[in-house]
Amino acid sequence: MTKLSIDLNCDLGEGMPNDKELMTYISSANIACGYHAGDEDTMQRTIEYCLQHKVAIGAHPGFRDKENFGRTEIQLSNEQLYDLISEQIVLMQNYCKTMQADLHHIKLHGALYNMSAKSERMSEVVAQVIKDLNPNLIVYGLSGGTTITQSKMAGLKVANEVFADRTYQDNGTLTPRTEKHALISDQQASLQQVMDMVLHKKVLSNSGKEIQLEVDTICLHGDGAHALTFAKAIHAFLISNHIHIQAPQLD
Repeated sequence: MTKLSIDLNCDLGEGMPNDKELMTYISSANIACGYHAGDEDTMQRTIEYCLQHKVAIGAHPGFRDKENFGRTEIQLSNEQLYDLISEQIVLMQNYCKTMQADLHHIKLHGALYNMSAKSERMSEVVAQVIKDLNPNLIVYGLSGGTTITQSKMAGLKVANEVFADRTYQDNGTLTPRTEKHALISDQQASLQQVMDMVLHKKVLSNSGKEIQLEVDTICLHGDGAHALTFAKAIHAFLISNHIHIQAPQLD
């Protein structure tokens, strides 16, 4: 019988205090590339943490909008979007090369992530950037979203992402942060959601609707108030249920 495995990823390099401690509990990291958060120092430091803990390294490009942490929608042309994403991936690739590290995946951030998950136009640009720069990168995207669909159509490897600390709407998208109950702050509720997603490939929406999901990787936001305690609890839950924690394989 094949042992069940899952990736536990976290958004890091965003100036939060627990990055190093979180490394113990995760298998892949999405590192901010300096546009929505972070800078050259945080990028290099987080890459070093990943190397020390054997955590897979991912680029985490977002809108150039530190004031709003990249969580406000910005309308860009195809060319502007291409440049925005490619600049950040190239920056991360260069740091990885300098530090003799492998870039494993890409995951969009915040509003850019959510917009691409619903936009065929944007997700086609995303896929094209990755094909042009490094077609071996795994694309992390919202399970059931357009980013995943378009990346697969482009021949890229994908990882269907679900969330331990966010609630879902009936259409399978994340509840906007501007709405009530968008974030899960109760540890038991987070563990229950993880259990449903990993063991049963489903999640309950805010209204109680059961949504079927493909699950390759679970995200925990590193800037969340409960990030470290949730990470410890989720890690312990997965291990106790004999679920192996590992990053998606590149081959």
